[in-house]
Amino acid sequence: MQQKRLPSLSEILILTVLLLGIIFICVHSLGLPIQLAFIACWFVVMGFGKYLGYAYHHLQNGAIAGVNQGMDAILILIAVGALIGSWMAGGIVPNIIHLGLSVMDPALFLPAAFIICAITSLATGTSFGTAGTAGIAMMGIGAGFELPLALVAGVVISGAYVGDKLSPLSDTTVMAASMCQVNLIAHIKSMLYVSVPACVIACLAFLLVGLGFEHDGNTGTAQQVMAAIATHYSIGWYMLLPALVVIGLLMLRLPSFPVICFGALLGVVWAVVFEQTPLVSALDALYNGNFINTDVEFLQILLNRGGIVSMLSVILLVILALGLGGLMASVGVLTTVCNALQNWATNTGRLGLSTMLCGVLGNALGGAAYVSIMTASTITGRNYEQLGIDKRVLSRNVECGGTVTTPMIPWSDGGIFMATTLGVSTLSYLPFMWYHWLVLAIAGLYSYAGWFHYAPLPKVGEQHSAQQS
Repeated sequence: MQQKRLPSLSEILILTVLLLGIIFICVHSLGLPIQLAFIACWFVVMGFGKYLGYAYHHLQNGAIAGVNQGMDAILILIAVGALIGSWMAGGIVPNIIHLGLSVMDPALFLPAAFIICAITSLATGTSFGTAGTAGIAMMGIGAGFELPLALVAGVVISGAYVGDKLSPLSDTTVMAASMCQVNLIAHIKSMLYVSVPACVIACLAFLLVGLGFEHDGNTGTAQQVMAAIATHYSIGWYMLLPALVVIGLLMLRLPSFPVICFGALLGVVWAVVFEQTPLVSALDALYNGNFINTDVEFLQILLNRGGIVSMLSVILLVILALGLGGLMASVGVLTTVCNALQNWATNTGRLGLSTMLCGVLGNALGGAAYVSIMTASTITGRNYEQLGIDKRVLSRNVECGGTVTTPMIPWSDGGIFMATTLGVSTLSYLPFMWYHWLVLAIAGLYSYAGWFHYAPLPKVGEQHSAQQS
């Protein structure tokens, strides 16, 4: 029986080049769906695992474990698809867009959208829920003001991840604090040192960029969009109630999946009651999405969307990406790479950077924030103890490298969800995720400068000596 072993860094490099080559050839050269490329990658990694001495059942269990870690995201993808379809049919999202176009100043829209999404995510603790509700409405308003959609998507995602990183209602926030053995409130207070300046700078940057655009006030495309919406939908304050109910229920810390499903059901009720849509057609919007005819081309693209069916290819991609991440973890790829980073981290600067890099690798190879948080906290946590650095610094760096980088990876659950929900590819919105880039830069600066670190803890050896005495 062959002895199992961990892969070397050179073997991992060869494997990575091979996987990237398969994806590039399938997608760019042959024009095949990326899902087929990921299936091929599964078998390559399985073959690599057999070469390292691992049995097939171990590899299969690794893939299944990887998928299981992302089941929350998969369920929310299904619920958000249904919600978008019914909220389009029920007029909820069109009314939010209409209201935003009527009251917002185009020059101030970008910072306003950032703040709205940040408040929503802080109140609900979910970046996915924020993007699927307030986010798609902000995309419509931004389109009405003729702003680049990639820029608007960057603003929305930046705001959505403020709460995902900071809110006590966020599962990633709770998980990071738990994995690092840090009190939840202490963990949040530690992150404020990074998040507050990042929010302020990002908001000012969005303001300056918004002021730099030439706007035609509310007389151009915005008026055309508002007129088209008023033609197809009822307009009134009561049309916003489902959105307020969903946000309120999420604020009460109720589980995201049933709350979003309930919001989708409210969309069906609103479609039947206020839009006079036949019940069967309103229910069909849950699965097949919404459809209207309008002369405003981009509005037709924006509103003719949603439904569970629109998420099926995305769900498959998420499953395959998570399974591939599980396979990579099962053959020791993450362990080898992160051990190398751990051995390199001999001072506070390198330690902070290694924690964030482990988070990025967890997202890139594991496809989910849960994987990145576990990877970054477990692999580098021991070094913080050895260097006598408070675990609140560990938990802060784990969130910076793990949670924040998830939507930056095109094949992670966050990257796939944001690109699909907002209708903008990951590589297009990536340069405009200014909050995320600032968080990484500020956390790195603090690590190398030794700023906002807490009073040094006794090192491991010193703790042992103190206990003996």
